[in-house]
Amino acid sequence: MDPLVAIGISVGILAGLWGQFSGDLGLITWVGFIAWACFYAAGGKREGFLKTVPANLSGVLWGWLMVWFAGVLGFTGGLGIAIAIGACMMVVQAKVSWLGFIPGAFAGTSCFFGTNGDWQATAIALVLGAALGWASEAGGGLIAKIGAKPAVESAVSEKV
Repeated sequence: MDPLVAIGISVGILAGLWGQFSGDLGLITWVGFIAWACFYAAGGKREGFLKTVPANLSGVLWGWLMVWFAGVLGFTGGLGIAIAIGACMMVVQAKVSWLGFIPGAFAGTSCFFGTNGDWQATAIALVLGAALGWASEAGGGLIAKIGAKPAVESAVSEKV
């Protein structure tokens, strides 16, 4: 079976289950999907997971710091200044190899803001979403093996 089709089937099954049950479990569905996308954007496999999770979680921390610093500044325009500094730092942090996936940091911050600052629920959904990415890729590998034709059968069917 074509590997992309196999991964598509795996993603479809897991995405359907995530979409159906995540809300019932108190998890933020859309945040998980963002992390899932980050996993694939970071290249997938173990390395994609190890790029995605730290970057996403650092983004949550930067979002929290932006809100906190804006409060400390306490004037109109303070949030803009805090965001400018935080956005700059999300790029600069990429000098540290395990924080080098810049889009992941921005995705984490976006999720933090999108959940109105619920950093705990955001962090949980981000980690689970990245794990679902890894599981969907591994599941696709298994589906591809199951759907593969044995070499002898393929040779016989091609001659018929």
